[in-house]
Amino acid sequence: MPKIIENKLIQAFKDRSSFDRDALYNFYLDFEPDLKESTFSWRIYDLKKKDIIKTIGRGLYVISYKPKYKPLLSDSVFKIARKTNERFEDIKYAIWETQWLNEFSQHQTSNQMIVVEVEKEFVDSLYYYLNDNLRMDFFLNPDEKEIQFYISESNVPVIIKRLVTRAPIQKIKNKKAVVPIATLEKIMVDLFADENLLHFYQGSEMVNIYEKIIDRYSINFTKLFSYAKRRKKEQEIKQFISNNIPNFLEDIKYD
Repeated sequence: MPKIIENKLIQAFKDRSSFDRDALYNFYLDFEPDLKESTFSWRIYDLKKKDIIKTIGRGLYVISYKPKYKPLLSDSVFKIARKTNERFEDIKYAIWETQWLNEFSQHQTSNQMIVVEVEKEFVDSLYYYLNDNLRMDFFLNPDEKEIQFYISESNVPVIIKRLVTRAPIQKIKNKKAVVPIATLEKIMVDLFADENLLHFYQGSEMVNIYEKIIDRYSINFTKLFSYAKRRKKEQEIKQFISNNIPNFLEDIKYD
């Protein structure tokens, strides 16, 4: 695809909050009046591969001027990942830490917490293994009392809990380890679903976090709402976005 057309496409759509497949097809017709559907599908594939556009919903796109989210991982996270990978080679798990949210929150919190979620069959095994092999404060499925009296007193509590099936996860690789982490879509939902555990991010702080995440990064709302549905928070999150980010959902198509 000629570079000049790609540049024109970026200029045409960069200021839109989103655009659909029809709008993209009509753009190409100005340059290729006889464009076939099969060829157009390859055009879309090529644009995605070059990271010129990203999918945020079914048949809905944005220009990829927003960076891909890649948080900085602490040494503690790498230690947990290495130990987990050594002992449990093929299990599915995900890690994230609340320090990442300081990028989006208005008030910088000193409450540092690491959340490790794993397939339900391995929750107990992973907890006991990590607790025996790492000098950290591990908590297994903490209840409200533990959250209030014990976790709040720990410098860096590590929560071990069940991973919801088909939770959105991405992997970060470097020389230290391969680390499966929670995506922003997952974190946004978990803020609602785990409100007791993440109580210091509720209320107006939640609004700040959602606004800045949506403004700075491309979010796949089909993926977000699919996961929210499994956590029984889909309608609550849609209502929250509708109330606090006016007109935003009108531009988002999802199933």
